[in-house]
Amino acid sequence: MASDHVVLQLHEWGHRERDRRATDLTKLLVRMAAADGGRQVSVQLADQGQQALIVALSHRPVRPVVDGGALLELAGLGAASCGMDTAEDGRRVWAVLDL
Repeated sequence: MASDHVVLQLHEWGHRERDRRATDLTKLLVRMAAADGGRQVSVQLADQGQQALIVALSHRPVRPVVDGGALLELAGLGAASCGMDTAEDGRRVWAVLDL
């Protein structure tokens, strides 16, 4: 599961304080990207300073950005910031987590 990989990588980088938030954010980001109906979702993770960036990409052709309260839900799960956009390679949804 993508969220397990995210948490394990954060542990390898020395961040162990936000496991639950990282798990919940990753699961929601993946669900949001998968809702585009594709068969593939990519998850990317980066850390800088005391923050982690979690990104999910849908790999579906450009679709209009539809929020539907999802950004509020990400913020409610503890995202310091979040957003979504579309590009030729699909919709990207992302969240920044303070570590």
